Amino acid sequence: MPAPAESATPTALPKPAMTRLAAIGLGRFRRASRTERREWLLALILLTPALVMLGLFVAYPFVRGIWLGLLDSVVGREGDFVGLRNYVKLWNDDIFRRAAANTFIYTGFATSLKLTLGMIVALMLNNLIGWKRILRASMLLPWIVPTVLSTLAWKWMFDPTFSIVNWILYHLGFIRLRIDWLGGPVMAMGSVILVNVWRGTPFFAITLLAGLQTINPDVYEAASIDGANPWQRFWRVTWPLLMPVTTVVMLFSVIQTFADFQLVYILTGGGPANSTHLFATYAYQIGVATGKLGEGAAASLAMFPFLFLVVIFQLWYIRRGEGGRGSA
Repeated sequence: MPAPAESATPTALPKPAMTRLAAIGLGRFRRASRTERREWLLALILLTPALVMLGLFVAYPFVRGIWLGLLDSVVGREGDFVGLRNYVKLWNDDIFRRAAANTFIYTGFATSLKLTLGMIVALMLNNLIGWKRILRASMLLPWIVPTVLSTLAWKWMFDPTFSIVNWILYHLGFIRLRIDWLGGPVMAMGSVILVNVWRGTPFFAITLLAGLQTINPDVYEAASIDGANPWQRFWRVTWPLLMPVTTVVMLFSVIQTFADFQLVYILTGGGPANSTHLFATYAYQIGVATGKLGEGAAASLAMFPFLFLVVIFQLWYIRRGEGGRGSA
């Protein structure tokens, strides 16, 4: 039986995709009950402040940075469109290539050490019998102290004249001369990595500790009955069960460490001889110190492809693990 004329769809020009989606949403809203409409309106009202904040402080600066990276903009002048000339100039810049290598070295060593030390501390805290709450709370102190204050304290401790580290090592008999911790390329990079590890290890420890406490003790008991030693229990039981938590905490740590600015800028300023410059510190030096906003924006955006690939890989790994557990 043919459909009524009223329900027939008029043969007009096809609407754009966004218009069709808006029409579908409006139709559903009209067909919804009064309670559902109120819930939708309440959700929209509650989400609006967050969307406005994301748009103003995340989306707009990101889009503005992309546009500035394509201009020869300087302080006080918008500049002309130059395409990828800023990126080509950076690619031929020896200091920028050094900063890129430093960023990968800094992120790789710091993240690996934070994961190793965080796992050790988490296992120790998980096996403690007394003083658990006090020790867990004290573990968070390096992480919750403002970065500027803690880095200034470390800068004083690394001072070649007033260094308390040199004083302790001298009175223990390990050194005879003062060590300039921030005066050489290798020592300076090692020092900034040490401070980053000191600051970031509590985040790993507390997160991994939360994951350890979700593991059923019966699993360890069954492994012990099967003859597994402590190392085998960790490698065959603890590590696989902690992998989802570890992947997430590694994702956040890599992003934060890769884009680190405050710690390195306050501790060394990128020196000596550009040996500790990272993407963020070098972008700041170009864009703010010298006023070349276009080149500074290009330098800061140069890290985005690497971070994007890291996020895609780790999210793919997480989803792959969830799919494997679901199929099992």
